[in-house]
Amino acid sequence: MDEILTLICEMFQLPFMLRAIIIGILISLCASLLGVSLVLKRYSMIGDGLSHVGFGALALATALNVTPLYIAIPVVIITAFLLLRVNDSGKLKGDSAIAMVSASALAIGVIIVSVSASNVDLNSYLFGSLYAVSNEDMYLSIGLSIAVILLYVLFYNKIFAVTFDESFARATGAKATIYNMIMASLTAVTIVVGMRLVGSLLISSLIIFSPLTSMRLFKTFKKVIISSAILGVVCVVAGIVSSFVLDVPASACIVVTNLGAYILFSAIAALREKISKKV
Repeated sequence: MDEILTLICEMFQLPFMLRAIIIGILISLCASLLGVSLVLKRYSMIGDGLSHVGFGALALATALNVTPLYIAIPVVIITAFLLLRVNDSGKLKGDSAIAMVSASALAIGVIIVSVSASNVDLNSYLFGSLYAVSNEDMYLSIGLSIAVILLYVLFYNKIFAVTFDESFARATGAKATIYNMIMASLTAVTIVVGMRLVGSLLISSLIIFSPLTSMRLFKTFKKVIISSAILGVVCVVAGIVSSFVLDVPASACIVVTNLGAYILFSAIAALREKISKKV
């Protein structure tokens, strides 16, 4: 036990670990808040699709020797808009469009990496790395978290209406398309920054797990949002600390921690239901 406490104390003295924890907290907060609406609208797999697009964009940026974020962020945002447009048009279902874009982008990224002369290891983008995050990522995540929090604080009622009944929201004068585009843009940036820490293959877990876990115990939109935000932050911090102590990849620890929280909340929900039936 003393050795573990010593390791944790040492961890907080390392600049790259502090940076990773700060980014992890901010990105998990953004992913959890945005994930609630995405999960309720049955569009949660957009995170998986956009992360693969992000991988392809990062591979292209590396091959061209361009700063990755300068290419990845606009490409992923444009893709998010296109997916929304395709889904609204009804010509192709959202899950089908995401699956097609996801597979294609990942394949293109792999081809670019294979033929590229670049020596940069893109495995960190696939599985994440605590060493991959930079000060630029931290500043971007700070600005992103401020934008997401302000969005929910200032336009909570609009987001609620668009999430549960988009047609009704449009009828009452809410510009649902604009809100959807803003949410898509923020989700895209969250994914691009988050995949540096968690990896493109696992970033969607930050969007999906916390909302689904919170919904096991809470039934109102506000309670789910608050619980999801707290749970997302706790699981990421616990995952990063566990990865450092156990010397295993942080992305895997974060996902397993989220899985453990889901199982725990499910058990509590089942126990509560059993008790309520007896009463």
